[in-house]
Amino acid sequence: MLFSRRLIYFASGFIFVMMGLIFLKSSFEVEAISDIENLQAQIDELAKLKTLSENATTPLEKEVADLEARINSAQTGITKAKQQAAELAVSIEKREKDLIYHYQIFSNRVAESYKRTRVFNPLSLFLASQSASQLTKDLAYQESARAQDDRLIRSLSEEISSLNADKKQLESDQVRLAALSKQLDAQAEFFKGEIAKAKSYQSELSGQIAALSARQQAILSEKSGTFQTTVGDVPLADDPASRPDYNPGFSPAFAAFSFGAPHFKGMSQYGALGRAKSGQSYETILKAYYGDGIEIKDHNPDQQISVDGYGSYSLEEYTKRIYEVPNSWGDDGGMEALKAQAVAARSYALARGGTICATETCQVFKPEAKGGNWEKAVNETRGKVVYANGQPFSTWYASTSGGYQESYSANGYSTPGFWDTANGRSGWTGQAYEKIAGSPWFYKAWYKTRSGDNCGRSNPWLSSEEMADILNAWVVMYKGGGDSSRVTPESSCWGGNPYSKSDLRNIGGYSSVSEVSVNYSDNGTTANVTFQTNKGSVTINGNEFYKTFNLRAPARISLKSGLFNIEKK
Repeated sequence: MLFSRRLIYFASGFIFVMMGLIFLKSSFEVEAISDIENLQAQIDELAKLKTLSENATTPLEKEVADLEARINSAQTGITKAKQQAAELAVSIEKREKDLIYHYQIFSNRVAESYKRTRVFNPLSLFLASQSASQLTKDLAYQESARAQDDRLIRSLSEEISSLNADKKQLESDQVRLAALSKQLDAQAEFFKGEIAKAKSYQSELSGQIAALSARQQAILSEKSGTFQTTVGDVPLADDPASRPDYNPGFSPAFAAFSFGAPHFKGMSQYGALGRAKSGQSYETILKAYYGDGIEIKDHNPDQQISVDGYGSYSLEEYTKRIYEVPNSWGDDGGMEALKAQAVAARSYALARGGTICATETCQVFKPEAKGGNWEKAVNETRGKVVYANGQPFSTWYASTSGGYQESYSANGYSTPGFWDTANGRSGWTGQAYEKIAGSPWFYKAWYKTRSGDNCGRSNPWLSSEEMADILNAWVVMYKGGGDSSRVTPESSCWGGNPYSKSDLRNIGGYSSVSEVSVNYSDNGTTANVTFQTNKGSVTINGNEFYKTFNLRAPARISLKSGLFNIEKK
């Protein structure tokens, strides 16, 4: 009874919580949201619902586990009892047959006894006896026969009574056992069903949380400005305001400088140019970026490449129409870089299966052959392709990595991760090949989109108060005490309901920043950033600062790389 009351208690509490959760759930269906004003709040609320559901389910699961153990024990007992009942039924059947047999014998003996009683004459017995001894024996026999009959009567009566009692007990036990088994099964199925519903609900909430988080990450990616791009036909545009020597007109001033953009895998095009200027051949350049495990092999130059929207071209004619690096590089010590690009372009197209798009999403293609130094580089590397594990390798490349190349894998082969300098980490940044080549993205502070939208901001430099505001946002994001969904830029370009600077200052307590220093890890990322503030020194994990900065920095100011520096002037 105590166990049953506990089950009822937990079931009642569970059902009550589930009703509450279902009611709350209706208020938080995932919708398309144009900004991040309420995303984190919804995520937090869904997480609370999930926790409530899990808290309601956990004790019930324990009780069900206990119930199942008891059920198993009871079912073992039921099975044993059923077996005993079956044995009793067999025994009853046998005893009934024996009883019928003995009853017939008893009936015959009663009849004979009755007859003897009717005709029995003590005088006749006396006269028929030949002696006193014989008379005594005859009388004793008569008495013994009557005693046996009496015992048989009593035995049969007791057996009949016992048999009837056993029949009733068997019938009762069978009914009770069937009812108990049914009751236990029903209890187990009920609680298992409730737990299954709770698990399904928790899974649904997890899906909603994941969907909201994905949407929030998409917004963060938009601000971070991650994108695929290469040098293209002309060098990347430079911007004086994005350089460290720019004078913002106030002091102290702080700016976040990214090393490279946008991705950091495969061949750096500016790095290849710097290597070519340093005297490296295209084979050396390719093996530097894709590893010593690759092979540079001849491939059928007439193999067809299908270009979306333009039809098919032979491998060589296709490569002549790639617009990924400027012809001018060939006149500035970069012919080997053009050759490395030609081989990489062939390999990349073949690795995609011979069907490819014509934009920078794949690699830029135009229907007219580019000519000049590019066509010369294509002709001088005719049919050359990068292979790995017997197949054309997917030769990723991008404009500028910032001095560190990340590893990636294809065909079961992985490229190396390394500092792209003549002397490894110790050569960064002064000996970085991209710096030698003069990449305008090697070290840049970003405050515009690629289309030129700056959201009213003329430079990427922040005041002491604005940098302190980033620190206060970091407190909300990673230390608690505020609504993280409101850590967004104070700008009409982003909308929503962002914290004001004073709101964040009241939470985090930072009002000014005077100094800053940065440490780097060996794997090509910023390890941490240390600020001197009105509250003393504070050190922030590099990835945490990267995310917070991109969520809170004014206008379009952002970091494009996890390898970054903070300048102060």
